[in-house]
Amino acid sequence: MVVNIIKKLQELGFSDYESRVYVHLVSRNPATPYEVAKLSGIPSSKIYEVLSKLAEKGLVMEINEGGKRRYVPMEPGDLVDSYRTRMEGTLGELGRDFSRIKEDSNVSYIWNIQSREDFLDHTGRMIAGARKNILLSVWGEELSQIIHLLRPRENDLKIAVVHFGTPRINMGTVFSHPIEDTLFAERGGRGFALVADGKEALVSTFFPDGTIEGAWSRNRGFCLLAEDYIKHDIYIMKIVSRFNPELISRFGDGYAKLRDVFRDEEEQ
Repeated sequence: MVVNIIKKLQELGFSDYESRVYVHLVSRNPATPYEVAKLSGIPSSKIYEVLSKLAEKGLVMEINEGGKRRYVPMEPGDLVDSYRTRMEGTLGELGRDFSRIKEDSNVSYIWNIQSREDFLDHTGRMIAGARKNILLSVWGEELSQIIHLLRPRENDLKIAVVHFGTPRINMGTVFSHPIEDTLFAERGGRGFALVADGKEALVSTFFPDGTIEGAWSRNRGFCLLAEDYIKHDIYIMKIVSRFNPELISRFGDGYAKLRDVFRDEEEQ
């Protein structure tokens, strides 16, 4: 727990020594510089410098107790609130400043998605930022990782989902794809596509060895392609749900002849 807190403090800009001093002061205070050094494992020659820096930041306070110099930390809750307010203010200003200097441009780049962390980061931001609708093509494995992001949005967005395998979602309109095994064998992995408001899109393939290959972009052509891909599947699912027996009789199991784009034949 302590190690994790120290790492999080360092992410906020604390040095290693500052993090260790603050954490150990929280666990035991008030404390003399000698006691703090002993608790935190920081050399005595450095402890006054570290305490001085923390005092300058308003994170510790020096008190005189029994003729001895001792230190107490800012309450952890106050520290969290302070940094949250400061961070939100900084990010808000950054957003406004960037919008002022951003050059007008019609160029949108396509970013590679090569790790699950990138995938989850972009997916989470897209879902949280959507204002009108979400189109999603997904397998159960990936859905289980993002369902908690979709739940808060189900009442304020139109959501359409193409689900490969047995549906595990009951929000929006769900279309179950009937030949997921065939598609997995053909593609060699699980496909994923997400389009938010028709303005940004993420497409990825998840391979059995755990690797990911995908892309994210706000490029209009890229978004239209991803949107058409999902909508096309939805059109097909509507047809399949109503005419499945006839489709099988005319095109074979798995609609093999329907999916053969280089020929236009039917079962004889």
